Amino acid sequence: MFDKILIANRGEIALRVVRACREMGIKSVAVHSTADSDAMHVRMADEAVCIGPPSSAQSYLSFAAIISACEITGAQAIHPGYGFLSENAAFVQALEDHGITFIGPTAEHIRIMGDKITAKETAEKLGIPVVPGSDGGVKDIADAKRVGKEIGYPVIIKATAGGGGRGMKVARNEAEMETAFSTARSEGKAAFGNDEVYIEKYLTTPRHIEIQVFGDGKGNAVHLGERDCSLQRRHQKVFEEAPGPCITEEERQKIGKICADAVAKINYIGAGTVEFLYENGEFYFIEMNTRLQVEHPVTEGVFGQDLVREQIRVAAGLPMSFTQDDLVLSGHAIEVRINAERLPNFSPCPGKITQYHAPGGLGVRMDSALYDGYSIPPYYDSLIGKLIVHGRDRTEALARLKRALGELIVDGIDSTIPLFHALLEEEAVQTGEYNIHWLEHWLEQNLSA
Repeated sequence: MFDKILIANRGEIALRVVRACREMGIKSVAVHSTADSDAMHVRMADEAVCIGPPSSAQSYLSFAAIISACEITGAQAIHPGYGFLSENAAFVQALEDHGITFIGPTAEHIRIMGDKITAKETAEKLGIPVVPGSDGGVKDIADAKRVGKEIGYPVIIKATAGGGGRGMKVARNEAEMETAFSTARSEGKAAFGNDEVYIEKYLTTPRHIEIQVFGDGKGNAVHLGERDCSLQRRHQKVFEEAPGPCITEEERQKIGKICADAVAKINYIGAGTVEFLYENGEFYFIEMNTRLQVEHPVTEGVFGQDLVREQIRVAAGLPMSFTQDDLVLSGHAIEVRINAERLPNFSPCPGKITQYHAPGGLGVRMDSALYDGYSIPPYYDSLIGKLIVHGRDRTEALARLKRALGELIVDGIDSTIPLFHALLEEEAVQTGEYNIHWLEHWLEQNLSA
């Protein structure tokens, strides 16, 4: 087992890893920019190293700064959290070259799944169901129109290197294809330095269902059920739950086994999430995230397993501490993402926290790095906390969430807390009868600027 782990991240996820290390008796090293010198993860870790100015490019994304911090402190491994360098194959290779263990998958697996076309081809070969679409990248508008005619409209054009909703455009008929195609290409080029796009059938009322998988890198893998992440704004998740309200036990075991068998075949190591669109009882692969997800606490809630602890164990060469038979789903869990954003435009709202109070009680978990007097810097993601609740069933979880939101106090800035108060009053949310387009339509009707 490692003696010391460096956490190459910030905010609530860095604090989450610090806690796991402490429970395992492992020393933790926090890295931080000058803007984060008073951050909670810096205070809580055993050691801290400043790695640069506020700019992410010069701090949290700097290979040299992070590797130097490892060498200075004697850390044997790096946990990347999510975001930043968590899915950067070149970074993983650099760590390997320096004899530092990356707590996550191999550079090869990150590279394969990081390219949307290669990921889809790989998934199909491994027996995972995929969305009908183009055979690889689409070269020009003539090729795009040919694909659109073959698979039928509407279609969605996606940047090969895309993510977070960027480089994605819908064409509902051939007349819309030219504009959608050129816009997706230009957005992909601007955001990712790559203008290659591919085309898929656009499903009209799907849900976003993702399967949590975990492998030991030695041909053994399990699944930990699904999460429903259909409540999204601009392809960004805001509300996640497990199990999915629409998924049957038979469907869960079938798609879960397909995903677990697939990652076992490639000797995948650590946590991963296979994401699908789900419509009319069918699953369609969209991508695989080769890292811990923001919403991993809901899976931890219903299975009673610490995924960060397990990541550390398998990275150290230990076997998984559970088998598929050990994983028995219990109850229902929901997570809402609390962002420092001003409604109705969701514009970032950094500033000083004048009062912070986390909710508590049975089945309530608050993952946040906030504290009274903390100043949220303007340089990073607006996520400031995740409120997670667990109940014996979905009805109890929703009631617990409503109660916990009422206890949560974040003063001094605007936040998305009022959004969740409003959503919990909606029948579609109460019944779980929603799809990936529902929230966008609701926002247009209820929170238009």
